[in-house]
Amino acid sequence: MWDFLFTYYGYKPALLRRWHPGSGVVLEQAPERADWRWYSPADRAGAVAPDATLFRAEKPQLADLVERMLRRTAARPGQFGCFGLHEWAMVYRADEHRHPAPLRLGQEGTDAVVEANELRCTHFDAFRFFTDDAVPRNRLPLTRASQPDLEQPGCLHAGMDLYRWAVKLGPLVPGELLLDAFELARDIRLLDMEAAPYDLSDWSVRPVRIETPEGKAEYVRRQRGFADRGAVVRDRLLRAWLG
Repeated sequence: MWDFLFTYYGYKPALLRRWHPGSGVVLEQAPERADWRWYSPADRAGAVAPDATLFRAEKPQLADLVERMLRRTAARPGQFGCFGLHEWAMVYRADEHRHPAPLRLGQEGTDAVVEANELRCTHFDAFRFFTDDAVPRNRLPLTRASQPDLEQPGCLHAGMDLYRWAVKLGPLVPGELLLDAFELARDIRLLDMEAAPYDLSDWSVRPVRIETPEGKAEYVRRQRGFADRGAVVRDRLLRAWLG
C-alpha cells in the first residue's frame, strides 16, 4: 500500500521535512544554505536563493525532460477509459504475482476481466510490468522514448508522478507545493489499490469493483477528480520553476 511511495519513488520520508522557498525566493540570514545544491548568493550578505539557472546548467537533460513532461501532459485532454486495468494486466495469466495478497476473483476470474475489456494504458512505467500475455492486448505499444508523447492527465500514475518531478526539482519547488504533490500521490495510491485485483481486506481496503458498471463509474468519477487536482499541481510546478 503505502511503502510504494517510498520504495518505487525511492525518496526517504525525511525529504518531506526539509523546506525550501522555491526558485528565486530570497532567504535572508541563511548563510548555512550557501553551499546547498542549486542555491546562489543573493544581493545581501548572508542571503541566498534557489537558482533555476544553476539547475538547468548542471542537469540540462533532466531539466528538459521535466519541462517536456509537465507541459505536454498539461496540453493533452484526459483519457478516462482505462478503469485501472494496468494492475490486472500485471497478473494476467501469471503463475506468480508481484504482491502476496490473493486475487479477489481468483486467477481465472481475473483473466476473464482482462479479456472482457480493452487495455488502454498510456503510462510506460505501468506498462513495463505487464505480463508477456498482456502486452499485446494493450491498445498502444509503449516505450520509454514515447512517454513524453503519450502521457496524459487522466492517468493515475501521471498524477502520482508529479511528486517525482517535484522532488527532482529540489529547492526550486516551495515546500508547501512538494507536500501537496505528495498528498496527491498518496490519495491516488489508495484508489490505485482499491481498483486492483487483489483482496486487501486485511488492510481495510474497500475494493472498487471495476469489473462491474457501478465500479467503473466510481473509478471514473474519482479519476476525474484526481485529474483536476493534478492539473492544479502541474500548473503550480511549472509556474514555480519557470515563472
